[in-house]
Amino acid sequence: MATPTLYNFSPVLWLALVGLLLGGGPLLWNWWRHRHDPPAVRLRALTWLTLFLTFDLVVFGAFTRLTDSGLGCPDWPGCYGAASPLGAHADIQAAQTAMPTGPVTHGKAWVEMVHRYLATGVGVLIIALAIGSWRAHRRGDAALSPWWATVTLVWVCLQGAFGALTVTMKLYPAIVTLHLLGGMGLLVLLAVQGEAYERKPLALSRALHGGVWALALLTVVQIALGGWVSTNYAVLACRDFPTCQGEWWPAMDFEHGFTIARELGAGKSGGYLPFAALTAIHVTHRVGAFIVLTLMLLVSWGLRQAGGPAHRRFAVALLALAAWQFLSGLSNVVLGWPLVAALAHTTGAAVLITVISVVVVRARQAGLAS
Repeated sequence: MATPTLYNFSPVLWLALVGLLLGGGPLLWNWWRHRHDPPAVRLRALTWLTLFLTFDLVVFGAFTRLTDSGLGCPDWPGCYGAASPLGAHADIQAAQTAMPTGPVTHGKAWVEMVHRYLATGVGVLIIALAIGSWRAHRRGDAALSPWWATVTLVWVCLQGAFGALTVTMKLYPAIVTLHLLGGMGLLVLLAVQGEAYERKPLALSRALHGGVWALALLTVVQIALGGWVSTNYAVLACRDFPTCQGEWWPAMDFEHGFTIARELGAGKSGGYLPFAALTAIHVTHRVGAFIVLTLMLLVSWGLRQAGGPAHRRFAVALLALAAWQFLSGLSNVVLGWPLVAALAHTTGAAVLITVISVVVVRARQAGLAS
């Protein structure tokens, strides 16, 4: 079985063509649907369309990780130097024959390459968004600085680089976690740009405004912790709830668990990662979940007390998301980390960070209430 070259750019043109086809379809649909609308309306619609497809990409990325398909094609950007698993059939078959349940199988290769195709398509949409934003700026009808779209373009390029490192560094935990955070960051950037066209200010008191910002920051930290749990396979370190291993505070090794610069499954100084380190990772995420859920309830109550229709809608959304995240997280523990529950948990995190971003932008539009 031949060892593939980690970086083989021979299929780049074919991959670019796939990206143009996948991104071109939504672009044409958006243009046709809004062909009689002003350019600003078309740009707003393209922003929300890109956000929706980026959300789908984030969820499919979680599916790729959770099905252990991240190394389905062990090189980048193609698959054994081919643009699809069809061209790599012989190499994949050899790897699968050698290790039938290993990281490289035909199914996993397709999951990995579909993820790359979708990422390329989203990249095409973000390029179009950047071009459209600068054109709107030159016409003088831009609702937001075109540098936001430019930063989004740079961000997605960096996200692609982290995707490459995820493969070539063999699922290095810190890289995989940063890749997850990068996907969430794209959702935030696109939500900010989409809301700039909406102009629906949401007046908040100074205290509630601070609570929303605190929730935003803690949510990012909690998503990072969740990524760290997932990439270190620490979900099943605790199989009971609310205790862990039958104890409220089991034996934990924080030093090894939160050593960032280490390979998958390795401890701080090499060797195997101790089970107590996995326990520390899991329990830390639980504590973070308790803090974030409490703050979600408090912010939801504050929004409800504010009294406006929009405030009430966001209050209900936060309550629903709190319940969703609690139940999906609990299901991961007591049901043994089923794929549906794990995907639901990541999906809820993506929706939560997007909703919070919308609230922050609308609150900023309104300014601080006295």
